[in-house]
This record gives sequence, structure tokens and C-alpha cells, in this order.
Amino acid sequence: MPGARISGLGMHVPDRVVTNDDLSKLMDTSDEWIFQRSGIRERRWVEGDVGATDLAVPASEIALKNAGIEASDLDMIIFATLSPDWNFPGSSCLLQARLGVPGIATLDIRNQCTGFVYGLSIADAFIRMGTMKHILVVGSEVHSTGLDNTDRGRDVTVLFGDGAGVAVVSATDGDSRILDTDLHADGSQAAILRTYAPASCQNPRLTQEMMDEGLHYPHMKGKAVFKNAVEFLPQTIHTVLQRNGYSLDDMDLLVPHQANRRINEMVGRMMKLPEEKVIHNIEYFGNTTAASIPMALCKAQEQGQLESGKLVVLAAFGAGLTWGANLIRW
Repeated sequence: MPGARISGLGMHVPDRVVTNDDLSKLMDTSDEWIFQRSGIRERRWVEGDVGATDLAVPASEIALKNAGIEASDLDMIIFATLSPDWNFPGSSCLLQARLGVPGIATLDIRNQCTGFVYGLSIADAFIRMGTMKHILVVGSEVHSTGLDNTDRGRDVTVLFGDGAGVAVVSATDGDSRILDTDLHADGSQAAILRTYAPASCQNPRLTQEMMDEGLHYPHMKGKAVFKNAVEFLPQTIHTVLQRNGYSLDDMDLLVPHQANRRINEMVGRMMKLPEEKVIHNIEYFGNTTAASIPMALCKAQEQGQLESGKLVVLAAFGAGLTWGANLIRW
């Protein structure tokens, strides 16, 4: 049967660097306070009118070049984001137009921090069916224009950055391929991390009163997110390994979603993983949601950690709640 492999990676972030000291001028915080709680020193924020698609275009071009193909070779674009350019149409259509490939299939997915993991699983399924050969899987976010830069929003605002990460997923007959994916969700806990407005379940969808209350900004119950993340991430990692006859000792590299370094370090300790097996880049980019895993993969590749034959696990947890893992033979 045909399989699917990641044949090219690319990333792009805005030029503007926002440090913790910069944020301390906007709200009651400090570099020490932010770093101790999240592991973040700085993040990238856009300037002016820049959307998720604007960041995705250069990242896609890099990924296509690294895969050795042209945009015209693509059969589909899967775009994961919680910060689309517009409410509709989807950013996948906007990216398709920017890449100059009308007619190919496009799909937007809203699995938040787990978006890239879900996106890879969808691309893998289409390619295994034999109907497609090359699929662009995109994670791109512009958080900065939707954050509350006051003391009220401090706990959330300090965590997020803007950026795009992209993978070209291609058909293969070789051993290098996506081996399996484990996916989960629990909508009963949706309220612990969400944005309340604007919303179609409210009429009107957005009012001045809602904005005065800050309901158009993200709200998070941090302790609940932490508790669930350190419970479900080890479970999904164990599941995807054991289902395929592997143990933690067989895993060469874990690339987790970059939500909070404390979460990833706790997961690593719980699973007794050597520090060198876990990829971190949150210190310089913050939480870029759907973009964080492909951006972290780019870092791992730059550092020579994605050698052929390595057994790699991608794992994410986020709003929804959603969580899951991909098992990849690189």
C-alpha cells in the first residue's frame, strides 16, 4: 500500500520581536514572572494588516522547495488555524489563490493546538487511499491582533506568538512514512479555553457590552489546562507507540506542541525521557498554536535531529479539548 511521508518543511515568522520586558511596559508583569511560568523569553508579533495566510505563503514556498516540487504538483491544501484571515471563506482557499493553484481541493480545520496533528492524519488518509500524491499541511496563526494587552489579559497574552509552519506530505513506497495517528477530543471541557465572542449562538453576535467585558479575547483556566495536558499527552504518546509494537526506549525524538515549557518538561519527567529527546523552541516563539509543531520540526531538522530512520512522535493538546499524536518513521 502507498504510504505518506513528510517530504519538505518550511516556517516563517514576523520580523518584530516582542520580549518579556516589552510586555512589562504594557501590563503588570516581568521577564522573571513570565519565564518561570512558561519558559518564554520572547515571541514574534505581526505589524500592520497581516493575516494567517500572509505568514503561510513564504512558509509554504520554503516547504515546497525543500520537497523538490512545485505548487502545481499539489493535490490539496489543509490549513489548520484558530485565527483565520476572515470568518469565511477559509484561509485554505486564500492560500490556494496566493500559490496560484486553482482547482485543487482545500480544507480548513479548527482543532486549535492539535490542528497540525489532525491535519497530518487527514493527509495520510487521502494519500493511503491512492487518490492524492502531494498535500500541503499548514499551521499558521496571528494571535497578536486578538490579545488583551492589559493586566486583565496578562495570563493569556504573555503566552502567544505569531508564526507559520508547513509540511509537504507526499506519497511513498519506502520505509520513511507516517506510521499511525492517535486522536481524541472532549467537548465537555470546552469552557476551560475559549473565546466567547463573536459567536453565532448569540444574537447579536457581538455587542459593545461584550467588548467592554473582554469577551472577544481568549479566556483560559490555566490550572485545568495544565492538569489535563499532563494527563492526556503521556497517554496518547504511549498509545501510538504500543499499538505499533514500540516502547518509549524505541522513540528517538518527541516533538510536542509548544504551549508551555513546564507542561512539556513535566511530561518528559513523567515518561522518564532524556532531555535531548524532547524538542523545545517556545523560548523564542511562544505558543503559536497550530504552527508550533511544524516550526519545532524545522528546528529539529536544522539541528540535524531528523535523520533518516529515526522514530519520531508528534504530540499535542489544546482547546476543544483536543489531543493526539502522530508516529513517524523519518
